[in-house]
Amino acid sequence: MFAPIAPMTALPIEPLLPALLASLRQHGCLVLQAPPGAGKTTRVPLALAAAEPWGQGKILVLEPRRLAAKLAARQMARSLGEAVGETVGYRVRLDSCVGPRTRIELLTDGLFLRLLQEDPALTGVTAVLFDEVHERGVGSDLALALTWQAKQLLVPDLALLAMSATLDAEPLAQLLGGAPVLSSSGQAYPVQTFYADRPAPEQPTVAAIVDQVRPAIRRALAEQRGSVLVFLPGQAEIRRLLEQLQDLPEELELTPLYG
Repeated sequence: MFAPIAPMTALPIEPLLPALLASLRQHGCLVLQAPPGAGKTTRVPLALAAAEPWGQGKILVLEPRRLAAKLAARQMARSLGEAVGETVGYRVRLDSCVGPRTRIELLTDGLFLRLLQEDPALTGVTAVLFDEVHERGVGSDLALALTWQAKQLLVPDLALLAMSATLDAEPLAQLLGGAPVLSSSGQAYPVQTFYADRPAPEQPTVAAIVDQVRPAIRRALAEQRGSVLVFLPGQAEIRRLLEQLQDLPEELELTPLYG
């Protein structure tokens, strides 16, 4: 069985975990609503792995994107003080990092469907978690339907958990046999809105977007304390903005993030 989890930074999902585990033991199927930042992606799989009966087998977590699977695996492994591929691993197209001790595996729906084709009974798997289930696609919908069918016909003890930040949970819960719905609060912070001094460009080219964002960043750095998080449409805008901000003081670290 999975070793007890070491103390970690508390997240909003934590108080809900005992009720989640109890409900999953009773019903075998559950829909979880939790806003971004609640901790559902990383804390729920670890909680299942530390509890009976799910810790006796493998827990699969389906992510809508390869990058999300890798990042979530790294975060969970880091929280355990381990490297990816030990207790927590991932499998995505053209890349995998799992080992003989792996008990939590993050993967995309395509690889999961292939796994279902090879082993419809999901031998050795005790729980399947569908993360960000509101990001619907043909593959994810099919994976959820086939997992529900496998639970009904082949592995009634399999735990099935659908997690989302924004999905209308009740219709999905009804499709899953009247599964209970649990909701978690998120992390809320006071937000103050400032408006740009000039209107947005009529033609949102890369150059025009960067021209709008660059002075806003400089203003934020001059008037506020802390870090600045900038959302841009794509990699081209990110690269161009980085080039435009190279004259900022050296103590400021510019870090591009994708995904």
